[in-house]
Amino acid sequence: MKIKEHNKLVRDKIPDIIKKSGKQAIVTKARGEKLISFLNSKLKEELAEYEQSGAIEELADIVEVVYAILQHKGISQEEFNKIRQEKNLNRGAFKKGLILKRVIEE
Repeated sequence: MKIKEHNKLVRDKIPDIIKKSGKQAIVTKARGEKLISFLNSKLKEELAEYEQSGAIEELADIVEVVYAILQHKGISQEEFNKIRQEKNLNRGAFKKGLILKRVIEE
């Protein structure tokens, strides 16, 4: 018997996918602050995977994790988009690729 330890957040259907492959998945559920901690770790993991591969699929994973964080913080996607749009209106987006090199104070 070979046991591989993971202790990480996975998508909801992963245990079923593992079972269909003839293996057994041992899972538990995280809640509250523990879940937010696992989501934050997953966000870092997905970002690292995107940085390494540049794959659009990894961006989809990042967005899915962000949506899960929002859900568990009680913020709707609509409310989040309103916040995002307000920031774009007041501070701009990242479309121009501007790099701030320095600020000179007199």
